[in-house]
Amino acid sequence: MVRSPLTPAEVERGQRLGALLRRARGDRSMLDTALDAGVSPETLRKIESGRVATPAFPTIAAIADVLGLSLDAVWAEINRPERGTVPASSGRNAHANARARLSANVLGQYG
Repeated sequence: MVRSPLTPAEVERGQRLGALLRRARGDRSMLDTALDAGVSPETLRKIESGRVATPAFPTIAAIADVLGLSLDAVWAEINRPERGTVPASSGRNAHANARARLSANVLGQYG
């Protein structure tokens, strides 16, 4: 299966995701973070550097959990609205909506 090249928006989202994870990891070692999340340190390094712009949803969820990030926070950071646009839904279903959007966005790369 041949993957389509990433769009500039996908590359930018990957860079935002990497920056968010690096900030959230703080002084914690990459090795400890990766092992606690059940991913290889190389995978975490590639995600943090933006080399893997569209990691699998379970990978993002596991790393976010280890770092104490909600999926809502991850979604909000990697999909910051452009100036003048209305933010995504809020309220009771915001978490479920964010999870569904994040999952669809990531898994859409593999479907």
